[in-house]
Amino acid sequence: MIRPFPPARAAWMLILLACPRPAPADATPAAPDTSAAHAGMHHDHSMMMHDHSMMDMPDHASMHHEHGGMSMTGAYGPYPMSREASGTAWQPDASPHRGLHAMRGPWMLMLHGMADLVADRQGGPRGADAIFSASMLMGMARRPLGPGTLGFRAMMSAEPWTIPTDGYPLLLQTGETADGRTPLVDRQHPHDLFMELSGSYSVQAGDRSLFVYGGLPGEPALGPPAFMHRFAGAMIPAAPIAHHWLDSSHITFGVLTAGAVAGGFKLEASSFHGREPDQDRLDLESGALDSHAFRLSVNPTPAVALQVSHGRLHSPEQLEPELDTDRTTASAMVDGDRGDAHWEAMLAWGRNRNRPGRTLDAVLVEAGLELHDRHHVFLRAEHVQKDELFFEPDPRAGQAFDVGALTAGYRIDLWRSGPVRGGLGALGTLSQVPAGASPAYGSGTPRSAMVFAHLELR
Repeated sequence: MIRPFPPARAAWMLILLACPRPAPADATPAAPDTSAAHAGMHHDHSMMMHDHSMMDMPDHASMHHEHGGMSMTGAYGPYPMSREASGTAWQPDASPHRGLHAMRGPWMLMLHGMADLVADRQGGPRGADAIFSASMLMGMARRPLGPGTLGFRAMMSAEPWTIPTDGYPLLLQTGETADGRTPLVDRQHPHDLFMELSGSYSVQAGDRSLFVYGGLPGEPALGPPAFMHRFAGAMIPAAPIAHHWLDSSHITFGVLTAGAVAGGFKLEASSFHGREPDQDRLDLESGALDSHAFRLSVNPTPAVALQVSHGRLHSPEQLEPELDTDRTTASAMVDGDRGDAHWEAMLAWGRNRNRPGRTLDAVLVEAGLELHDRHHVFLRAEHVQKDELFFEPDPRAGQAFDVGALTAGYRIDLWRSGPVRGGLGALGTLSQVPAGASPAYGSGTPRSAMVFAHLELR
């Protein structure tokens, strides 16, 4: 019998990961520094690593001078811009904030992107071989307007042309459809051409702010940052199999969010269209704002980002329109530096309560390490409860199985030309399949691998 993970156990795991170690008894505690200058200095560190990628050579000096000022604070509040990830989600302030930056009059502009060309081999009878490319390009513009800040963001992907409509092979992945009739199983769907087209407006006073955010598409206040925006997740050219328990709503066709920030706390609420994108990856969809979500985010230190969120998604699955889903998530992200090494880790838990249907859980651990700004080591471990691996007339149709995946890999950046870097990487995955499902997968631990070339704007 399938059993949901105890929420208390997941909560204790999050707390243990997030809590800083106590200082030795004989250590002299440092005086806390919560001033705006301190936040600016911290942000300077992550931004100055990428001074070589600035586009605005005539304005570079003024741009650098403004790092600690309002022009480099977040779009939604008076904190370092490095805190902002996908949608309105937060990550640790210490996270690297990469991309090309420029000042053009009152406008601050940013451009960031990456692409992976992947040779994919998924093992076992349900596996397959493929060559595909995953990609993302994001642009941002914002300026002061009246008493606040006006912002725009656009994110696009070439995946509708570089990944087949039925996706790329990925064992144990489920979700969405390739043709409007058949569910995708053991494959990851391509992302839409338009991943985000959003606008925002915020008003700040001291360490507090109020903001509104809207997108078509956009991302509601539900879950941790999307995997391609996380430090470790961006290193891995494959989606997590826990994607639809945590961050699958990052492309939502119709979102309106309002939020309030007070220091390291943010409370926000979203109304959004609950249906996931259909098989036409080139269009802009529309629909009623029939779903809602709430999220509390807390950044207690520059190195830690915590969030809990809950949403009610109306008819998210195109092939099961009568099914609604209540989704609850909690996550902790921790970031650190030591010498020429930068690392970040995340522990996340998600629960989908399907109505009608089962309550299914997922746990994900993700970690990445960057050495000497060139070597990248990454790890992802997942445990997910899935009931979409088999369909009629298979006698296992509708049964829920505990499955898992352990992925580890390495990438080295081999060359750079201006703001563009290129490298090569490889990863291996061990999938965990229970006895009831293993006949279809060939063994209890199918093995898979990917080799990839990586390009990134830094």
